[in-house]
Amino acid sequence: MKHTILKMTTLASMAAAAVSCAPKQADFHYLIDEFADLKIMRYKVPGWEELSLGQKEYIYHLSEAAKYGRDIIWDQNCKWNLPVRHTLENILENYKGDRNCAEFAQFETYAKRVFFSNGIHHHYSEDKFFPECPREYFASLMAAVGEENADLLEIIYNPDLLSQRKSTNASGDIVAESAVNFYEGVTRAEVEKFYADMVDPADKTPISYGLNSRLVKGPDGIIREEVYKVGGLYGPAIEKICEQLEMAAAVAENDAQKQYIASLVEYYRTGDLRLWDKYNIEWLSDTLGTVDFVNGFVEDYNDPLGRKATWEALVNFKDMEASRRTEIISANAQWFEDNSPVDQRFKKKEVKGVSAKVINAATLAGDCYPATPIGINLPNADWIRREHGSKSVTIANITAAYSKAAEESPRSMLSEFAWSEEEIALQKKYGSLTDDLHTDLHECLGHGSGQLLPGTSPNALGEFSSTLEETRADLFGLYYIADPKLVELGILPDMEAYKAQYASYIRNGIFTQFTRVELGRPNTEAHMQNRKLIADWCYEKGLKDNVIEKKVRDGKTYFVVNDYEALRGLFGDLLAEIQRIKSEGDYKAGKALVEKYAVNIDPELHKEVRERYAALNLKPYGGFVNPTIVPVTKGGKVVDYRIDYTQGYMEQMLEYGHKYATL
Repeated sequence: MKHTILKMTTLASMAAAAVSCAPKQADFHYLIDEFADLKIMRYKVPGWEELSLGQKEYIYHLSEAAKYGRDIIWDQNCKWNLPVRHTLENILENYKGDRNCAEFAQFETYAKRVFFSNGIHHHYSEDKFFPECPREYFASLMAAVGEENADLLEIIYNPDLLSQRKSTNASGDIVAESAVNFYEGVTRAEVEKFYADMVDPADKTPISYGLNSRLVKGPDGIIREEVYKVGGLYGPAIEKICEQLEMAAAVAENDAQKQYIASLVEYYRTGDLRLWDKYNIEWLSDTLGTVDFVNGFVEDYNDPLGRKATWEALVNFKDMEASRRTEIISANAQWFEDNSPVDQRFKKKEVKGVSAKVINAATLAGDCYPATPIGINLPNADWIRREHGSKSVTIANITAAYSKAAEESPRSMLSEFAWSEEEIALQKKYGSLTDDLHTDLHECLGHGSGQLLPGTSPNALGEFSSTLEETRADLFGLYYIADPKLVELGILPDMEAYKAQYASYIRNGIFTQFTRVELGRPNTEAHMQNRKLIADWCYEKGLKDNVIEKKVRDGKTYFVVNDYEALRGLFGDLLAEIQRIKSEGDYKAGKALVEKYAVNIDPELHKEVRERYAALNLKPYGGFVNPTIVPVTKGGKVVDYRIDYTQGYMEQMLEYGHKYATL
């Protein structure tokens, strides 16, 4: 998208925000469940009643299309995920034994974790997690509901099988050792050769080869693609998606929406990636509609080689008032590009088609559910960005839900890890604004900035591409959030505001974000790697001038920014280097940066931050249940669609397991 994520929580100051039930608003509660390292929330859909009946119906069918893709992401994450889920659903719905014992509670927590992660691997760390209840007890639950599958039990309990969704073993074959279901029987070398043979270096509009397929070596030794399409892999799910998209097109707001939905459906029916490009270009042209959506095989974060995309969907509509900020930013896109600290060779001479808005989500699905991004920039193809531009969004009601859920907590990450009362006051005064603005800059301009040199492959950075791309976009936002231009444009109130973002970003990137990583484990997730790379690199390069200082008080460690202006200079220097690496396709330099600064966590700091965080009794990750969009009928005719917020987490998971099961 690339994504800016609270799925992930890319916003530094909200990275591990304290969450508690917000003050009651009628019967609405933001926080509805907590287990393991997770919290489950609801989000409101402001502005729903102001939509027309046609817009609500459009959103309803787009939302149904989104939900019908659920089984796809489960199967993509690991080929054993759907059998595991079906077994869990069977036990939860049909087990007649004792449900009040400790072992059943442990089983239920495991089920909740699997539902949250769309599979048996942690949604963020990508390591396999395990039930706390004994294997023998789990086997007894299965037997009680007619499930007897020793292979399934072995998959669930054996730590040596499918240990990582995406392998981080640098000394092994990251394709063969990954649990993701993108490849079967092939090695990394075979995959890279297969797609390298397809590429035409002279093509200025290259196809994203492999984006929508599984690569398999058959018994005959021949490697073939199994394409995601109607009549192909995931055909039953894609057929249902197409049916709902066509119903949505019938009530779309304008002809542009009808056209790009038709192109999307044609792509789904044929699997032709040229049609995916056509759809994206047409989708970019619709800047007038209130309702919008993402639906497709989009992001390649889960692929160890950064090529194959997981399925995701997001249905939304524009927040008119909040969008004024992003519209100002996108209107000045050329100024930001021209004044970037990167080499002139890597700048776009003409920035095209940059549009940005603030939205309210109506439905999250696929790889956006239950954990969701807070910002999106699409499409991902570099040549489409260069020739046609991009769309960027910040998801207002999701960030609002995080903030509302945190308001009533007596403890917070900020009070524990900020050095001074002045730092806390700065964050409270400016933090929400600068968090949103950094997301805007990251998504609206960061991902769309710069250009590849002629002949540079979009896949040149391989397995490091996601981390380096998120680093580049974050640095763009960090560099420009301190620019006087933002005060001049009326986006920031003064030149003190940006310091809240700098302080929280460094504190999170270098220290507090590792509350989410188990002791002894490396830092493996792309967004966390990007934040660590930036913070550690700046800390090291600024040591001589004490730009960022490591302080200890009462045995507790703090990281404090002493020179904000110098830190901005370091952000600019690193941005210039990351842009060079991307523009030139310098795999060796990118690899060196990631391996030196992004992966290995200081064990003493890691132990300390985990202990201090544990004392706060907070949950580091959050996700959401969707509101239910309910048709209101009168005389057999739909006269309205209302929003219902009452469905619980497990209730929704089990309902989706029945209603939207396709594979």
